[in-house]
Amino acid sequence: MMTDDATRRWQDAQHIDDLWEGDMVGVEVDGTKVLVVNVDGEVNAFENKCPHQAWALDEGDFDGESITCMRHMWTFAAKTGAGINPDDTTLKSFPCRVDANGMIQVDVG
Repeated sequence: MMTDDATRRWQDAQHIDDLWEGDMVGVEVDGTKVLVVNVDGEVNAFENKCPHQAWALDEGDFDGESITCMRHMWTFAAKTGAGINPDDTTLKSFPCRVDANGMIQVDVG
């Protein structure tokens, strides 16, 4: 079932000026820990925990294309959240957008 953009519960996360291309940041949105990444100007939002042992992903590494958990080196594609190592897992993603004022907004459901 597709969700119309107008029915989403958009919550402010951070201003785009504070998240440069190739950067990631952990934020809290409506009580949910969210990882926001900027990949070549495209902003994506994921749950800020590794599905392996729930370590905070913002404490790991981001090379501009992939996110690596610091605990056991699990790696995920920053554009999709798809597992790279291992490749049979994925990050929970959240819809996000940048509004007309440059505010990154996330719908955590």
